[in-house]
Amino acid sequence: MAARADSLELLLEASLLLSSKLEVAELLETILKLSTRVVDAERASVLLVDPDTQELYFDVALGLDPAPARIRLPKGQGIAGACALEGKTLVINDVRSDPRWSSSVDKESGFVTRSILASPMTVRGRVIGVVEAINRREAGFSQDDVRIFEAFAAQAAAAVENALLFATVREEKARLDTVFTRMTDGALLTDESGAVVLANGAAAKQLGPCCRKGSRLEGAFEGFVMKPGPADLLASPQAHLDFEAEREEPKPLILAGTASLVHYDRPGARGTSSTGRLLVFRDVTAQRREEVLKRNFLSLISHKLKTPLAAITGYSEVIVDESAHTSVPPVIRDAARTIQAQGNKLAELVEKLLNFTVLEDLKNAQMVLEAVEVDALVAEAAAALQEWLAERDGRVECRPAPGLRVWGDKVLLRDVVKNLIENGVKFTGRAGRVEVWAEPAGDEVALCVRDSGPGIPPEDQEKVFDKFYQVEASFTGQVEGWGLGLPFAKKVVEKHGGRIALESAIGAGTTVRVWLPARAPSAGREART
Repeated sequence: MAARADSLELLLEASLLLSSKLEVAELLETILKLSTRVVDAERASVLLVDPDTQELYFDVALGLDPAPARIRLPKGQGIAGACALEGKTLVINDVRSDPRWSSSVDKESGFVTRSILASPMTVRGRVIGVVEAINRREAGFSQDDVRIFEAFAAQAAAAVENALLFATVREEKARLDTVFTRMTDGALLTDESGAVVLANGAAAKQLGPCCRKGSRLEGAFEGFVMKPGPADLLASPQAHLDFEAEREEPKPLILAGTASLVHYDRPGARGTSSTGRLLVFRDVTAQRREEVLKRNFLSLISHKLKTPLAAITGYSEVIVDESAHTSVPPVIRDAARTIQAQGNKLAELVEKLLNFTVLEDLKNAQMVLEAVEVDALVAEAAAALQEWLAERDGRVECRPAPGLRVWGDKVLLRDVVKNLIENGVKFTGRAGRVEVWAEPAGDEVALCVRDSGPGIPPEDQEKVFDKFYQVEASFTGQVEGWGLGLPFAKKVVEKHGGRIALESAIGAGTTVRVWLPARAPSAGREART
């Protein structure tokens, strides 16, 4: 009874010691020391299971001699490997009579192994390692030793699992902390109420000391005008929300980024989580200034070109008319017609460029919003292109969509349809056709334009919505235009709260779909006349 009481007391002591260790190296050393005490052994060893290779290895933290430190045992090999594979305790009181035992470690270390008690460290049915007691000091290992050692191995397994999880979490936290602190973008985490929980160095540089922990989001962006505002940003159910913050004094600064919903553990409140917003942003002041300069430059160039182009196209038309009624050499007549045709083409390109630069500065309040019949919209776009289509022998088939309406600016939406038809005809060529149709899509209307051209390569399908981007002429055979048709359509559609996408396959043509609201938003703007 006294021996049993001593064993229980020792197990209780072991449990208290093991549960107090979270550092893996310190814990493994404690397990080694306790392993010898609980069964009165000369030595002990601890091997862990590599989760990737499922091999047993000695942790380098134990500071072992080079020979054992290099050993990696597949499950089933050696006494420890057999213990891990079978998941049960093995007692070998004469290792030389057991074929699974290898004397190689003894030869290198000079230690003589006589007996081994090996027990698996199991967590939820999964073996995470093996603990061994080596050479019982008196006699061999008994069944009482087995029971005590198994209980100890179970305690050790739980402690090792906790320590490994703690080490993993700590490493992950350190990795995230490194990324968070070293990232060049500003990063700021708030709780659900808008209080700042964390802010990295980049955020502190851009916002100053007002973004310290505990400050409010509106305080962190003091002096900035945020779109959407702090209250709307925090209340939004969207998982990811783009935002901008602009400041005029002491010097202009524009920050733009994304606010994402995140779930995180409350500091100091283990087991409780909170939902907040992670704002990641960067300084885009120079980029926006450059965009304004580009728009101003393009607008200026467009306006400057319009006056001489008007003279060129006007006088070339006079010359063409006069040459039709007078006797002039054919070369002059042909030259006049060429000047007129190329002048008209250049005037059309300049008009598109000017329209695009104006659109980029267009405010939502400047749009005339109303319910627009889709059939009327398509008919007007096709009528505006009648002469252009006739010159190219373009074939456009418009399917009726009676009763379908969209909510938007009729002039802008007509130009969207016009651009999509033009684009389709250019890519299709004289032998193909372009189809236009519309269909209801819930609270939206999907307007579709399909061509039978060569298609768009996958790597170009996103790029065609970028300003001035054109798929190589060697592939499409299409060289006309500025590459503004699809970017214009995308910008107009997004200003209406819609979206645009295309589907294309090499040799099978392209379909562009535009989704527009079917009716005015319930809390939207009133239509203006």
